Amino acid sequence: MIKVLVVDDHDVVRSGLTALLSAELGMDVVGQAADGPAALAEARRLRPDVVLLDIDLPGPDGIAVAAAITGSLPDCRVLMLTALDRPGHLRRAIDAGAAGYLLKSATPAQTADAIRRIAAGGRVLDPRMRGGERSAPSPLTDREAEVLRLAAAGAHSREIAADLFLSVGTVRNRLSSAVGKLHARTLVDAVRIAQGQGWV
Repeated sequence: MIKVLVVDDHDVVRSGLTALLSAELGMDVVGQAADGPAALAEARRLRPDVVLLDIDLPGPDGIAVAAAITGSLPDCRVLMLTALDRPGHLRRAIDAGAAGYLLKSATPAQTADAIRRIAAGGRVLDPRMRGGERSAPSPLTDREAEVLRLAAAGAHSREIAADLFLSVGTVRNRLSSAVGKLHARTLVDAVRIAQGQGWV
Protein backbone atom coordinates (compact mmCIF):
# COMPACT_ATOMS: atom_id res chain seq x y z
CA MET A 1 0.00 0.00 0.00
CA ILE A 2 1.42 3.40 -1.04
CA LYS A 3 0.88 5.98 1.71
CA VAL A 4 0.27 9.48 0.26
CA LEU A 5 0.18 12.92 1.88
CA VAL A 6 -1.74 15.53 -0.18
CA VAL A 7 -0.64 19.17 0.17
CA ASP A 8 -2.55 22.01 -1.51
CA ASP A 9 -3.84 25.30 -0.12
CA HIS A 10 -7.15 25.07 -2.03
CA ASP A 11 -9.68 22.97 -0.10
CA VAL A 12 -11.56 21.88 -3.22
CA VAL A 13 -8.38 20.71 -5.00
CA ARG A 14 -7.07 18.95 -1.90
CA SER A 15 -10.39 17.20 -1.23
CA GLY A 16 -10.76 16.23 -4.89
CA LEU A 17 -7.27 14.74 -5.06
CA THR A 18 -7.85 12.87 -1.81
CA ALA A 19 -11.11 11.37 -3.10
CA LEU A 20 -9.57 10.38 -6.45
CA LEU A 21 -6.46 8.81 -4.96
CA SER A 22 -8.37 7.02 -2.18
CA ALA A 23 -10.32 5.21 -4.91
CA GLU A 24 -7.08 3.92 -6.48
CA LEU A 25 -6.09 0.33 -5.77
CA GLY A 26 -3.05 0.04 -3.53
CA MET A 27 -3.10 3.71 -2.52
CA ASP A 28 -3.95 5.20 0.87
CA VAL A 29 -4.18 8.95 1.49
CA VAL A 30 -2.93 9.10 5.08
CA GLY A 31 -3.15 12.88 5.52
CA GLN A 32 -3.65 16.36 4.10
CA ALA A 33 -2.07 19.76 4.66
CA ALA A 34 -2.86 23.28 3.44
CA ASP A 35 0.47 25.06 3.97
CA GLY A 36 4.22 24.48 4.27
CA PRO A 37 4.62 24.15 8.06
CA ALA A 38 1.65 21.76 8.29
CA ALA A 39 3.02 19.70 5.36
CA LEU A 40 6.38 19.29 7.08
CA ALA A 41 4.79 18.43 10.42
CA GLU A 42 2.43 15.87 8.83
CA ALA A 43 5.23 14.32 6.76
CA ARG A 44 7.32 13.83 9.90
CA ARG A 45 4.36 12.45 11.84
CA LEU A 46 2.87 10.16 9.16
CA ARG A 47 6.01 9.08 7.26
CA PRO A 48 4.23 8.79 3.89
CA ASP A 49 5.83 7.08 0.89
CA VAL A 50 4.93 10.01 -1.41
CA VAL A 51 4.06 13.66 -0.72
CA LEU A 52 1.92 15.18 -3.48
CA LEU A 53 2.93 18.82 -3.13
CA ASP A 54 1.75 22.09 -4.70
CA ILE A 55 4.40 24.80 -5.23
CA ASP A 56 2.22 27.84 -4.63
CA LEU A 57 1.64 27.61 -0.87
CA PRO A 58 1.24 30.30 1.80
CA GLY A 59 4.40 30.74 3.89
CA PRO A 60 7.39 28.77 2.62
CA ASP A 61 6.61 27.67 -0.94
CA GLY A 62 6.36 24.03 -1.95
CA ILE A 63 9.93 23.93 -3.24
CA ALA A 64 11.31 24.98 0.15
CA VAL A 65 9.04 22.39 1.77
CA ALA A 66 10.28 19.72 -0.69
CA ALA A 67 13.88 20.48 0.28
CA ALA A 68 13.02 20.23 3.99
CA ILE A 69 11.16 16.94 3.53
CA THR A 70 13.80 15.25 1.36
CA GLY A 71 16.51 16.53 3.71
CA SER A 72 14.93 15.16 6.89
CA LEU A 73 13.00 12.14 5.54
CA PRO A 74 15.18 10.42 2.92
CA ASP A 75 12.68 7.57 2.41
CA CYS A 76 9.87 10.00 1.57
CA ARG A 77 9.52 10.88 -2.13
CA VAL A 78 8.08 14.19 -3.35
CA LEU A 79 5.92 14.72 -6.44
CA MET A 80 5.23 18.36 -7.29
CA LEU A 81 1.71 18.85 -8.69
CA THR A 82 1.39 22.43 -9.88
CA ALA A 83 -0.12 24.84 -12.36
CA LEU A 84 3.31 26.50 -12.75
CA ASP A 85 4.73 25.43 -16.09
CA ARG A 86 7.91 27.54 -16.09
CA PRO A 87 11.24 25.76 -16.53
CA GLY A 88 12.77 27.69 -13.61
CA HIS A 89 10.26 26.17 -11.19
CA LEU A 90 11.01 22.68 -12.51
CA ARG A 91 14.74 23.20 -12.12
CA ARG A 92 14.32 24.52 -8.55
CA ALA A 93 12.08 21.57 -7.66
CA ILE A 94 14.56 19.00 -8.99
CA ASP A 95 17.42 20.79 -7.21
CA ALA A 96 15.35 20.62 -3.99
CA GLY A 97 15.14 16.84 -4.29
CA ALA A 98 11.68 16.37 -5.85
CA ALA A 99 11.37 13.05 -7.68
CA GLY A 100 8.67 14.30 -10.03
CA TYR A 101 6.99 17.35 -11.52
CA LEU A 102 3.45 17.10 -12.89
CA LEU A 103 1.15 19.85 -14.13
CA LYS A 104 -2.33 20.11 -12.61
CA SER A 105 -3.88 19.60 -16.05
CA ALA A 106 -2.72 15.94 -15.84
CA THR A 107 -5.54 13.38 -15.74
CA PRO A 108 -6.35 11.47 -12.53
CA ALA A 109 -4.91 8.33 -14.15
CA GLN A 110 -1.65 10.13 -15.02
CA THR A 111 -1.40 11.46 -11.46
CA ALA A 112 -1.93 8.01 -9.92
CA ASP A 113 0.57 6.48 -12.35
CA ALA A 114 3.15 9.14 -11.46
CA ILE A 115 2.70 8.41 -7.73
CA ARG A 116 3.21 4.67 -8.36
CA ARG A 117 6.34 5.27 -10.44
CA ILE A 118 7.84 7.61 -7.85
CA ALA A 119 6.98 5.26 -4.96
CA ALA A 120 8.82 2.52 -6.87
CA GLY A 121 11.94 4.70 -7.02
CA GLY A 122 11.40 6.23 -10.46
CA ARG A 123 11.35 9.83 -11.63
CA VAL A 124 8.49 11.57 -13.45
CA LEU A 125 8.57 14.77 -15.50
CA ASP A 126 5.44 16.06 -17.19
CA PRO A 127 6.01 15.58 -20.95
CA ARG A 128 5.12 19.26 -21.50
CA MET A 129 8.11 20.23 -19.33
CA ARG A 130 10.77 18.19 -21.16
CA GLY A 131 14.12 19.96 -21.23
CA GLY A 132 13.04 22.38 -18.51
CA GLU A 133 15.38 20.84 -15.96
CA ARG A 134 18.23 22.18 -18.11
CA SER A 135 16.90 25.75 -18.05
CA ALA A 136 19.11 28.68 -17.13
CA PRO A 137 20.02 28.69 -13.44
CA SER A 138 18.86 31.62 -11.35
CA PRO A 139 21.47 34.34 -10.80
CA LEU A 140 19.87 35.07 -7.41
CA THR A 141 21.08 33.69 -4.11
CA ASP A 142 18.47 31.88 -1.98
CA ARG A 143 18.32 34.92 0.31
CA GLU A 144 17.79 37.35 -2.58
CA ALA A 145 15.07 35.11 -4.01
CA GLU A 146 13.41 34.91 -0.60
CA VAL A 147 13.14 38.70 -0.15
CA LEU A 148 12.05 39.13 -3.78
CA ARG A 149 9.33 36.47 -3.30
CA LEU A 150 7.99 38.34 -0.27
CA ALA A 151 8.16 41.66 -2.13
CA ALA A 152 6.23 40.05 -5.00
CA ALA A 153 3.51 39.11 -2.49
CA GLY A 154 3.16 42.81 -1.61
CA ALA A 155 5.26 42.97 1.56
CA HIS A 156 7.19 46.19 2.28
CA SER A 157 10.82 46.25 3.44
CA ARG A 158 9.83 46.61 7.11
CA GLU A 159 7.42 43.66 6.91
CA ILE A 160 10.03 41.51 5.14
CA ALA A 161 12.62 42.48 7.77
CA ALA A 162 10.24 41.47 10.57
CA ASP A 163 9.32 38.19 8.86
CA LEU A 164 12.94 37.18 8.28
CA PHE A 165 14.43 38.70 11.46
CA LEU A 166 16.68 41.01 9.42
CA SER A 167 17.38 44.71 9.52
CA VAL A 168 15.52 46.92 7.03
CA GLY A 169 18.92 47.87 5.57
CA THR A 170 19.80 44.23 4.89
CA VAL A 171 16.46 43.68 3.17
CA ARG A 172 16.96 46.77 1.00
CA ASN A 173 20.48 45.63 0.11
CA ARG A 174 19.24 42.21 -0.96
CA LEU A 175 16.41 43.69 -3.02
CA SER A 176 18.84 46.13 -4.64
CA SER A 177 21.25 43.28 -5.39
CA ALA A 178 18.43 41.24 -6.96
CA VAL A 179 17.38 44.18 -9.16
CA GLY A 180 20.99 44.61 -10.32
CA LYS A 181 21.56 40.91 -11.06
CA LEU A 182 18.37 40.73 -13.12
CA HIS A 183 19.32 43.92 -15.04
CA ALA A 184 15.91 45.31 -14.07
CA ARG A 185 14.97 48.99 -14.05
CA THR A 186 12.80 48.76 -10.92
CA LEU A 187 11.80 46.32 -8.21
CA VAL A 188 8.50 45.68 -10.01
CA ASP A 189 10.47 44.88 -13.16
CA ALA A 190 12.75 42.52 -11.19
CA VAL A 191 9.73 40.68 -9.78
CA ARG A 192 8.26 40.33 -13.29
CA ILE A 193 11.53 38.95 -14.70
CA ALA A 194 12.10 36.53 -11.82
CA GLN A 195 8.51 35.24 -11.86
CA GLY A 196 8.59 34.91 -15.64
CA GLN A 197 11.65 32.66 -15.36
CA GLY A 198 10.28 30.72 -12.40
CA TRP A 199 13.15 31.86 -10.17
CA VAL A 200 10.83 32.99 -7.33
